[in-house]
Amino acid sequence: MPKEKPRVNIGEVIKTYRSQRGLSQGDIERRTGLLRCYLSRVENGHTVPSLETLAKIAEAMDISLADFFPGTETPRDRETQKMLGELSQDEIRFLGEIKRFSTTLSDGDKRLVLAMIRKMATLVPPRVQATRSALAAEETSYWQLKSASYSARE
Repeated sequence: MPKEKPRVNIGEVIKTYRSQRGLSQGDIERRTGLLRCYLSRVENGHTVPSLETLAKIAEAMDISLADFFPGTETPRDRETQKMLGELSQDEIRFLGEIKRFSTTLSDGDKRLVLAMIRKMATLVPPRVQATRSALAAEETSYWQLKSASYSARE
């Protein structure tokens, strides 16, 4: 019995996801250790990567391995896609950065970061840059005073 051709061109799928995220082959190379020439061969359909390699590429792009294969969507995946569709590319990149760095934070640190974001969002409208600068100067003064008061106690 002849082998069935794959229905998914994995190279095209990888290239599409990479382009959507604004990543170059060099970015993927730095994140995975896979050579750029290898990634090019995969994207152009000359080489088929192993599942282990696909997992590295998926992690480098902050997607799940299942995203490479159509028809594997769950209701949760569809809901996530719906929410992502409402976000700008900058917001998606920002959330990706938060996800990447938050994995090493303790639960307490995560709560602290969220509290800081909430406070910043309520204190500083994004369109008021001058206010942001004033707050930064005020925060610096606060910490200088606090440091001085600790030094005085010693």
